[in-house]
Amino acid sequence: MWKATIGLLLAAAVLVGCASTVGEFPSEPAPQTALNPTDGYLLEPGNRVRVIVFNENNLSGDFTVDTIGNIQLPLIGNVRASGLTAKALSGRITEILRRDAYMKDPSVAVEIQTFRPFYVLGEVRQAGEFPYTVGMTVLGAIARAGGYDYRARQGQVVLARMIGEEQKEYAATERTPILPGDIIKVLERRF
Repeated sequence: MWKATIGLLLAAAVLVGCASTVGEFPSEPAPQTALNPTDGYLLEPGNRVRVIVFNENNLSGDFTVDTIGNIQLPLIGNVRASGLTAKALSGRITEILRRDAYMKDPSVAVEIQTFRPFYVLGEVRQAGEFPYTVGMTVLGAIARAGGYDYRARQGQVVLARMIGEEQKEYAATERTPILPGDIIKVLERRF
């Protein structure tokens, strides 16, 4: 009798273990509106920016934010860029050009060329870090990771995103737009 009871309990435990999934699926849906990734994006070391000083081709060009957070501009030298938006950086460059009397009425625009990468984890063929491009969706991110593997719960993923200082997890679909720095977690399907 004991052997039969223990056998049934072990069988039930195995079935419960097979029915569970790796990770929990959040209840809050991910935002479905495509946001402009440059809005509010704070520059960090490694980002590339294009600085355009109108009517001054010698001052314009593509620059990389160095490891200490600066860009090296012709004539001006080092300009702090890390922690600024593109708009704030253009304002800083404009102010330096005006203040140091390099130009009387400078007009400067800054475009972000590269963003922080996104990450795909879990049940994909090649999990890892990937370069972000504007307009990316969860499906595009999974495709960059080689697609779903045979254990994946297809069509439903967890999207982790930093909101201020807190990481928040959302229930996402393949059509959900992603932003720089997002983490896409593909869960294991139920057996």
